[in-house]
Amino acid sequence: MIISRKLSGALFLAALASTALVSPGVAQEQKPAQTADGGQANLPAIVVTNVTERNLKDSVVASGTIRPVEEVFVQPLVDGLSIKSLKVDVGDKVSAGQVVADLNSDSLLLQKSQQLASKAKAEAGLAQYQAQVIEAQANADDTVRQRDRTQNLSRNGTASTAQVEQTAASAAAALARLNAAKQAVSVGEADIKVVQAQIDDIDLKLERTDVKAPVAGVISKKDAKVGAIAAGSGTPLFTMIRDGDIELVADVPESEIGRLKAGMKAKITVAGTSKALDGKIRLISPVVDQTSRLGAVHIIVDDEHVAKAGMYANAEIVINETRGLALPQSAVATDRRGSFARLVEGNVVKQVKLEIGIQDAGFVQILNGLKAGDQVVAKAGAFVRDGDQIKPVQSANTASN
Repeated sequence: MIISRKLSGALFLAALASTALVSPGVAQEQKPAQTADGGQANLPAIVVTNVTERNLKDSVVASGTIRPVEEVFVQPLVDGLSIKSLKVDVGDKVSAGQVVADLNSDSLLLQKSQQLASKAKAEAGLAQYQAQVIEAQANADDTVRQRDRTQNLSRNGTASTAQVEQTAASAAAALARLNAAKQAVSVGEADIKVVQAQIDDIDLKLERTDVKAPVAGVISKKDAKVGAIAAGSGTPLFTMIRDGDIELVADVPESEIGRLKAGMKAKITVAGTSKALDGKIRLISPVVDQTSRLGAVHIIVDDEHVAKAGMYANAEIVINETRGLALPQSAVATDRRGSFARLVEGNVVKQVKLEIGIQDAGFVQILNGLKAGDQVVAKAGAFVRDGDQIKPVQSANTASN
């Protein structure tokens, strides 16, 4: 009885040991339970985005200072006269030929009256010279007749040689006096012309006491003061902006300036405002600064009411506008081998090489390598490799434009 119980206990322990040895093998053959989402619960969740079609704009952004296209100095054309009055002020629009200041003309009027008196005196002297010419002409004519008559009588033997010589000398003297009288008339006429030229010069100066705007434009600076002596070689009375035209002189890197051409459109934003102004490239500087490696681009600003000379502004110069396939910049990686993205097909990541184009507002144009609707990893730097399985999570920013 005792032996039977011992045998039963030994068999029980052996059976228990046998069960323990078999259990690990059985456990390894069992499969994990499937989840409701098809077994993706254990895959890494990665944000993805789609290739979409949108409007793209190729542009160059630059900044600089707004300046007048052309500044014009208003200088007096008469020196040494005091400023009598000013007709315009800073900010006024003026037309070509408009009077902007008056100079004091009292001294010129006095000079003119003196010259008029000199002219009257010269005319009186000329009249005397002309009378002397008439008298000398009559005397010369008489002496010439006497000389000719004496010479005829001398041929007939009725006049002596002495008489002939005497009448010839008298005629020569009379002709000399006539010539001198005529020269005096010429001198008198020249004197009158000199005086008249001086009078004309004074008249011109009197006309120029009205300081006029040489061109149409806007007065940008006023240095004139009433009572100051005007000088043509000194500080200008006024500075004008010709036709009110202003431009943004923007600095563009040498790597971008070669893409720009005169006539290209631009959007200009002035510091302190949010309104974008229309502009157009007027000219591109042929020189790039050797130190800064920047070149100047002159962009005409259409609205001078918002933009003022001296303001700082930014410009977006539009090179090309198109509509095409695009991805967010974060979805595209670029290295020395080129650009690529990580395409997701059947939850499997596949690296694809891309040909890219315009980069605009955080998006990159896809020229080749993907098609519309393709799903790619939203962050090209995400820790996934070619062939990895992922659980795609759609990005909220995926939308066409």
